[in-house]
Amino acid sequence: MANNGTTNVVKLHDEEKGLHRTDTTVTMPPELFEKLYLTPKVPHRGDYNSRFANPTPLGFVGFVIATFTFAMVLMGWGGVKGATPVAGIFFFVGPVLLLFAMVFEWIMGNFFPMMAMGLYAVFWLSFGLLQLPTLQLGQPYATAADPTGMSSPEFNSTIGLYLIVWGFMLFTFFIFTLKINTVFALIFGLVTTAAFILSDVYFKLAAGETERAGQEQKAAGALLFVVSALGWYMCFIQMAGEMRITLKLPLGDLSRFWPNTDVDLAAVAQRDHHD
Repeated sequence: MANNGTTNVVKLHDEEKGLHRTDTTVTMPPELFEKLYLTPKVPHRGDYNSRFANPTPLGFVGFVIATFTFAMVLMGWGGVKGATPVAGIFFFVGPVLLLFAMVFEWIMGNFFPMMAMGLYAVFWLSFGLLQLPTLQLGQPYATAADPTGMSSPEFNSTIGLYLIVWGFMLFTFFIFTLKINTVFALIFGLVTTAAFILSDVYFKLAAGETERAGQEQKAAGALLFVVSALGWYMCFIQMAGEMRITLKLPLGDLSRFWPNTDVDLAAVAQRDHHD
């Protein structure tokens, strides 16, 4: 009798989360899968999604903490100047959690989240190098007036070109987020815009337009602050879903505008069963 009561409670929780339980398996509809894993539910061999915890929220935690902090630094909140005191966000908080998440997204066969986690991890690592004055990256451009070389036109123009490349890569990812949901697409769209603005910040510094560069830096920071808030929103919804807390918060599902994969999944599941 106790077992039947427990079973009924489990079934109730599963139904609230959107899962459908049989005697042997728990199935997840494509729209819920995309909400929790940020990737279309496509055919995969194996049962890794049921064997391992969802790594996507972990990656979002690293992304949100690093981006929130970086955004506030760019906007100069509290009179801050430079991100050197919080350089840890570029090497530990952001990249470590993102890389852990990336590896498990790869193991579980979640292609797009794996790509996104890897992309942001290497960005934080590469951009973090600029926050370490001990590396003396501007030394080749040093002059008597600028002993560090980090104010030279050559140094700043190089970083500007690097950020343009990032802008185009982020825009490429943005195109594919249009298959997932509106919030995720907004994150990539705003990050793309911020990357191009930051690129222009460095070109303005190279041209000696420091006042204009400062204004654009704050604008980029404001965009990244919105990105951080959207990332936190996504992370909150995913954690609530994994903890079986029923929330009706919208993400703006975009997958309904694309071809459904249910038939392919059923065929693959049947084939794996026979194998």
